[in-house]
Amino acid sequence: MKKKIVIAGGARPNFIKIVPLIREFKRYKKHFDVLFVHTGQHYDFTMSEIFFQDLCIPKPDVFLNAGSSSHAIQTAKIMMGFERVLIKEKPDLIVVVGDVNSTLACSLVASKLNIKIAHVESGLRSFDKTMPEEINRIVTDSLSDYLFVTEKSGMENLKKEGIDKKKIFFVGNVMIDTLLLNMRKIDKSDILKQFSLRPDSYGVLTLHRPSNVDTEDSFLEIYAILKSLLGKIRIIYPVHPRSMRMMRSYGILGKFKKLNNLCMTKPLGYVDFIKLIKKSSFVLTDSGGIQEEAAFMRTSCLTLRENTERPATLKGTNYLVGRNKDKILRHVKNILNGKIKDGKIPELWDGKAARRIAKILI
Repeated sequence: MKKKIVIAGGARPNFIKIVPLIREFKRYKKHFDVLFVHTGQHYDFTMSEIFFQDLCIPKPDVFLNAGSSSHAIQTAKIMMGFERVLIKEKPDLIVVVGDVNSTLACSLVASKLNIKIAHVESGLRSFDKTMPEEINRIVTDSLSDYLFVTEKSGMENLKKEGIDKKKIFFVGNVMIDTLLLNMRKIDKSDILKQFSLRPDSYGVLTLHRPSNVDTEDSFLEIYAILKSLLGKIRIIYPVHPRSMRMMRSYGILGKFKKLNNLCMTKPLGYVDFIKLIKKSSFVLTDSGGIQEEAAFMRTSCLTLRENTERPATLKGTNYLVGRNKDKILRHVKNILNGKIKDGKIPELWDGKAARRIAKILI
């Protein structure tokens, strides 16, 4: 008998993780009936639709159109819409990915309707409860029936939290599945030509976490860091809509735009963005997913946070630097002088994570 599965997601990082899952579930048609629900947490072209085009994601069966709002309002809107879907469709299982509000909201609804939950990317912990994502991860894992883990630290964290080991499965990283599936497309991207760049002649910056963009002081610290770096190397900065909104509200957007060698651009599609990272000298970021992608491609990554829920990347090419200007300048100097970590790619990051997940669910 077929299992009816609802895959739910709604933010840019979700779509990267959902692609290989949909692909694998379709390979096993006699075992699965799949419904794809887009919650609409990210809803504009640069944060959603362009990813659907780049990654050939099938059109969602249901679009909830939750939109942007406070954490509470956004989570509530997703819960209300998703409850209607589950009552109508009566699935055997929902699959959620990552750590965004959509993940938490859909898991809460399913648990109250006694529908089984599979969480892809379970067990990651920053141990920093000021991060909304950490709350989402902990709650979702506590409700889940299948906990699919990307790295060994996730196994240890879940066991310490008292999760039944029979529910925990070490399967690898579906983000790397997507990366490998699209590597030919990525290599063909002409994004470097568009920005008149040569490989290893530039850095990439991304910012979106509250710890970096929700106060003017933190943004000005980053401004000072960039001012020091930009004499040494050009930096490409695809600006997240949230960061753009905050810079405007603080009245500091003009300061950033006047920085020589800083190229501010709209958010890029998946293929162009990954090519940009792959060929860069380094990436400065506060994104969890970019830490993983950079580690896999052996691109030096300076993580603008005091902690990471992805410690496996620290054995790769990732450095935790916070907003410590001296530390960042020292690492960049080393990188530009060719002193780069000989990073390891974490175990099972081999492009087969989604296949392992599908076989376990069968």
